[in-house]
Amino acid sequence: MLPNDSPKCAVQLTLPPPAPELSPLSLVFLLPRRPGEPRSFQAVLPPELWIHLAVVACGNRLEETLVMLKSAVLFSHRKIQFHIFTEDSLKPEFDKQLRQWPDSYTKKFEHRIYPITFSVGNPQEWKKLFKPCAAQRLFLPVILKDVDSLLYVDTDVLFLRPVDDIWKLLRLFNSTQLAAMAPEHEIPKIGWYSRFARHPFYGSAGVNSGVMLMNLTRIRSTQFKNSMIPTGLAWEDMLYPLYQKYKNAITWGDQDLLNIIFYFNPECLYVFPCQWNYRPDHCMYGSNCREAEHEGVSVLHGNRGVYHDDKQPTFKALYEAIRDFPFQDNLFQSMYYPLQLKFLETVHTLCGRIPQVFLKQIEKTMKRAYEKHVIIHVGPNQMH
Repeated sequence: MLPNDSPKCAVQLTLPPPAPELSPLSLVFLLPRRPGEPRSFQAVLPPELWIHLAVVACGNRLEETLVMLKSAVLFSHRKIQFHIFTEDSLKPEFDKQLRQWPDSYTKKFEHRIYPITFSVGNPQEWKKLFKPCAAQRLFLPVILKDVDSLLYVDTDVLFLRPVDDIWKLLRLFNSTQLAAMAPEHEIPKIGWYSRFARHPFYGSAGVNSGVMLMNLTRIRSTQFKNSMIPTGLAWEDMLYPLYQKYKNAITWGDQDLLNIIFYFNPECLYVFPCQWNYRPDHCMYGSNCREAEHEGVSVLHGNRGVYHDDKQPTFKALYEAIRDFPFQDNLFQSMYYPLQLKFLETVHTLCGRIPQVFLKQIEKTMKRAYEKHVIIHVGPNQMH
């Protein structure tokens, strides 16, 4: 039991005042354009308004990571800063591949590649925790000291709508919340944590860390309640003692450690709906993500290796459609229509029975992109 006077997850209110809210569209008009130069807000958006996206890729995850990054830039509006943590052997290929993308897309992002590093404890222990290098995400607040907020995703994630939309969820944080994740399961009684976990976990079903929003400034300035000492601990100081205490009880590595942290600090977590982290579990036993049924899948998470086998052909079809899409082609002709045809072949599967769940957001996103292209490049007066 924790003592009654143990410190709450409170954020120090010494942060600078937030910048005034400016939409990316309004920023277009802040800088003069050269004659004939199109209005492109990506070129003028100040770095403090960029989206920061982090991923950790080791082993055979190069292609999967590049497809995830491709899905991010295909539909994004704001400029994105990619933070790629990877092994030395993969760095040259990441750099080469990203620089080969067309200029119309490379201007939408910048990338930085980092080595795999663990600031506390035994690096070899951390590296082998659950999947290779996955524990690196625990150290992002410590490494990215100059980054205020961050979206972390696993390599097997695909964005089916602009990254801007999940980034906006940061605005919904209250004064104590500093991270956001989706539930591990929508039905606690058949969820993994509620049935098998041998350690504390968040809420009634735990949370999944494959898609995680973080206010790093708040994380770095917070003292976290814990089960080890009666006083609070800073994030970095807490990680290794926490691992040492629970290492024989955890199954899913760093995700389990995050569940333990937010079990003791529930007021620090914002829980977003399952449409932002949609996994095979949401449809393979019958549809159980209401938000996706109503609004469509926003972020697809193909865990269980479903992009690379035939167990969930709906997930595999989406992955291959984005992977194989030629950057300069028409989205409807070269991605959406082929996807519809592929989905006809999956209707015999549980996930394939609900194709509208997978197509709704991507169709909406493509329509917006098409309308924007027509208005800017053809002109509203020439539309019929």
